[in-house]
Amino acid sequence: MDGQERSHQAQDLALVLHWQELKINTSLYDLRAYLSPQKSNDGVLTIYIEGDGSSWIHGEFPSSDPTPKDPIGLKLALAQPQGAAAYLARPCQFVGLENSRVCTFKVWTTERFSQKVIDSINPAIDLLKSRAQAQSLILVGYSGGAAVALLAASQRHDVQSIISVAGNVNPHIWAKNLALEPLDGSLDPREAIIQLTSIPQIYLVGAEDRLVPLDLTTAFIEQFPKGSAIEVLEIPKNGHVCCWVEQWPLLWTRLIKPLAPIKSPMNHL
Repeated sequence: MDGQERSHQAQDLALVLHWQELKINTSLYDLRAYLSPQKSNDGVLTIYIEGDGSSWIHGEFPSSDPTPKDPIGLKLALAQPQGAAAYLARPCQFVGLENSRVCTFKVWTTERFSQKVIDSINPAIDLLKSRAQAQSLILVGYSGGAAVALLAASQRHDVQSIISVAGNVNPHIWAKNLALEPLDGSLDPREAIIQLTSIPQIYLVGAEDRLVPLDLTTAFIEQFPKGSAIEVLEIPKNGHVCCWVEQWPLLWTRLIKPLAPIKSPMNHL
């Protein structure tokens, strides 16, 4: 399945539920987004940020198109059982690479978390927030989208909470552990700890996730001051892909509860 076919598949998933498709033009990248028909009654919009997609082929060669074969971030957004929601793809995903001048392979490999990427994500978030007539945001990041959510939130003042789903929140260490090319040109979420400390956060980790194991997440959250409103939930039998989408409606019921500082660094569902 090529990038165009993947884009059509995503369109079908969203439009069948009457989500509005948006192409958001930023100063550098054009981003694909979808917005739910449900308006924000409580002033809160939840924005789901997609994972890295097809960034590498067998971990060795850059992909020619980063559009995800299985858009888990989009499927999570569509599975949210209540409240206003939106979906935001990463730069160069679902756009047919018509912006070939700026869509070079570095955008989805070594520079996937660069300041240029965050500088395109935040204006797109602003537009989605305005369209939904929301005042505050919940950012949900899947896989590498969690690092993007953290970095974007660290440069904003309207994020009420962050939810990481199988999130690669320690990407520089992750790349080193997997012997991937160093993420030169990418920001490191660890350097944004001070800006993130006041934002409640939930980290969902699959007990069977071999791509982004639990220790990467715990090493990241250990950098936060004690008493921070951070919760780690290890989900038995879940991997990096399985079975977040199927479980999301039930998980969401718990996740929307207000976060409070916890004593234990890890809980289990």
